[in-house]
Amino acid sequence: MPGAQRSAAPIVPGAGERRTVGRRERGHGGNGAAGAAGAVDGVRSPAPSGHLRWRPRKLALRARRTRTGLRVPARVDLPGDGSNRDRPAIPADPYAHWPGVLTEAAKALDDVVMVGHSTGGMFLLSVPELAAQLTGLALISSAPHAGWRPAFARYAQDHPLPGVDTAAERHARQPDDRTLRALTLAAAPWNFSPSAAADGRALLAGLPYCHDAVAWADAHFDDSYRARWTPRTLPTLIVSGGQDHIVDQRLWQDEPGFHGPRILHRRIAEAGHFPWIENPEAVRAAFADLTGLLDP
Repeated sequence: MPGAQRSAAPIVPGAGERRTVGRRERGHGGNGAAGAAGAVDGVRSPAPSGHLRWRPRKLALRARRTRTGLRVPARVDLPGDGSNRDRPAIPADPYAHWPGVLTEAAKALDDVVMVGHSTGGMFLLSVPELAAQLTGLALISSAPHAGWRPAFARYAQDHPLPGVDTAAERHARQPDDRTLRALTLAAAPWNFSPSAAADGRALLAGLPYCHDAVAWADAHFDDSYRARWTPRTLPTLIVSGGQDHIVDQRLWQDEPGFHGPRILHRRIAEAGHFPWIENPEAVRAAFADLTGLLDP
């Protein structure tokens, strides 16, 4: 686990809660998404409307409804991740259900649009069963395969940050939630433009951290990841910051399954790995474009 590479703790499982889905709603939904149902990512939504919590053999949904009866964005916390731990219904080995448990979330609702940020998007693309279950898909700052990792390692080496090496060494000596949080905050400037550094750090500081989830991904997912399905005809938004130094967005260019008339690519100028921090209006507009593909 190279220190510089794992210093991207905000983008790996366990740095925050994973969230998914709800039912498609016309007009503008929460979290800067128009018609999007929710998210699977490494940070918490500002005001999620519901939660999908793990239970044996099923996921339970709690979501408010609009006046028209449609659900607004809901959130899935994967078992054993973020703050979804130490609950009576969590399996003894929660990671044995990753990431396939996402299919349970998709089955829980109608007209599901899944939104995945960074590793969350990679999780979605690693579950081929979702292809037949979704109405739409949005991938934020994500990638089609693990080729982004060596590129980021080079960037981190060329752009050292004070305190990252020390934090990485402490985390290596004592790998727990506390040292993971410290490492993530030390690496925060890699994720944001200078103008958004304070807001970005505040975002990361408020997250729950889970070293066990990071360790599982490090051993079973990160290095070997490659998308196991492509959207092709599924309405899809692939959006990222134009200055994302974490996940190289050029990787999409050589993946033919991620191009077509129903697949939108949007770059948010002057934004980093969490583009809604720098430019929420542009991210909202990108989701509005996706809504146009969803509407009949």
